[in-house]
Amino acid sequence: MLKLAVIGAQTLLGRELVGALEARDASVLPLSIGALTVEEEVGDLVVFAPSQALLEGMDVVILADTPDLALLEGFPGRILDLRSEPEARIDPMPLAGPWPKGAKSLRGRPALEQVLALLPSLIEGLGEVGGTHLRSVAWMGDRGLDGLVEQTLAVLNGEDPDLAKLGYRQAFEVVPVTPAAGKGRLMEIRVPSFHGDLLILQIRAAEGKTLAKKAAPAGVAWVDAAPSSRDVAISPDLLAYLDLASGGQAAVLTLGFDPVLWGTLRPTMRVLGLMD
Repeated sequence: MLKLAVIGAQTLLGRELVGALEARDASVLPLSIGALTVEEEVGDLVVFAPSQALLEGMDVVILADTPDLALLEGFPGRILDLRSEPEARIDPMPLAGPWPKGAKSLRGRPALEQVLALLPSLIEGLGEVGGTHLRSVAWMGDRGLDGLVEQTLAVLNGEDPDLAKLGYRQAFEVVPVTPAAGKGRLMEIRVPSFHGDLLILQIRAAEGKTLAKKAAPAGVAWVDAAPSSRDVAISPDLLAYLDLASGGQAAVLTLGFDPVLWGTLRPTMRVLGLMD
């Protein structure tokens, strides 16, 4: 049985990881990032303060939050860095298959990167692609969820919301973000929803080709109508809907995914060899 330690088990991502891993053939040790708070000591999830002694015999340490760096000194097992800002020098998880042989550490991939890598396996005849990414606050974890709650309550009470947690005003707002270098024609818009991202793509067929669906790969489900953020938030799959036009020369492809359920939990189970 695989022995795993989740550091940062009290966070949104950590709680989801512990629950998902405990449902598999694995032994899971939930750890905080330091001394426990009163809330953590009496919470529903039993979380232990981290120590090097507790990590002895563990096969994998999963980072959902940042511990004291000395904690992992000399740790002989594997390390999976799933923090929102992982170590950039670490190789990312592979897009398919299990943990690469010989790799000591891996980092998570952004959910959007994983979705875009799937496009050739979803659509036949794919050519030009552009579109909009409607991004929920779930990508920030607890900070995002708590920040949106606090801002929403403040606005409803007629107060100016505190921007400290999110870094921008989000409650009842739709916030366009200037595309980062390398994202091409993909526009990000941050929306006031807690979970569930939507990627709405305008696609054109390659020259001499016609657009058509391919059989859905593992982790993807074709649906009969464009998914909502609510549909996505409760689904472990990426939900896909294709609306063809112009005799198959153009289409709108709507892809819905939850950045935690689909973008993090599913690839984690895959690289650890815990998928059904």
